Amino acid sequence: MKTSIIIPAHNEASVITATLASILCQVDRGDEVIVVCNGCTDNTADLVKELSKSCVTLFETSVASKSRALNVGDQLANNDLRIYMDGDIKLREGSLSAIKKSFRMQEYLAASTIPVMDYSRANYLVRAYYEAWLSLPYCRRGMLGSGVYILSKDGRARFDEFPEVISDDGFVRALFAESERGNIRDAYSYVTAPATLAWLLKIKTRSRLGQKELAEKYPHIVEKEIKEYGKALFSYLLKPYKLHHLFIYLYVNYLARFKAKRFISNIESYSWERDLSSR
Repeated sequence: MKTSIIIPAHNEASVITATLASILCQVDRGDEVIVVCNGCTDNTADLVKELSKSCVTLFETSVASKSRALNVGDQLANNDLRIYMDGDIKLREGSLSAIKKSFRMQEYLAASTIPVMDYSRANYLVRAYYEAWLSLPYCRRGMLGSGVYILSKDGRARFDEFPEVISDDGFVRALFAESERGNIRDAYSYVTAPATLAWLLKIKTRSRLGQKELAEKYPHIVEKEIKEYGKALFSYLLKPYKLHHLFIYLYVNYLARFKAKRFISNIESYSWERDLSSR
């Protein structure tokens, strides 16, 4: 089974080399890697050229838009199985073959890798937040937090083009019922956690704003999402020694909701917030 791996990259010079290295050691003949540098003001494109092989295609555009970059990647892709991957993510060895095996067996229409958090730069508070967040059933159902999602031919046919939204992965996830999506066993991606709560709040505000935007633009698909927070959060009451994880999680989420609510009324002027501490 051949795959097309599409990577939208905006100023990823500090991480793109490691990302591509983790992929290129796993590709087979017929696989293709498409890097779409969008609005880059650094040397991301030059680094991609240095690592380029016959399976790597580089496309450069001056427009800084992840959604447009994804659409460009789709237009260039030749294979039915599509892997969409952030430019700062690394695939664990063996993950690409696990992805191919899963889709060959038609386990899912849409799926994601299992996120493995790299806490090497993160402080204790950030670690506590992620421990609480990753325990939620909502996170364990797939296509969340891994920086990688995969669509079969039929899965990709669920929509035409990627819309101009903040949360492309949230849009795609909402198109599939819980029985149609999931995490692929033995497929892992390394995600570098932010260093501090301040950086974490930036990406969580962006995430929350993306959810609000989807709810306004596509209420008919977002309403299908089932989020069961109660049981998971209640379990922390049975573990008093972990209650501080819950408090940190709730605190960050409250602030992210508050900030997102302020931005949503003027979302067109919103400046994409990203975590620079993990790059």
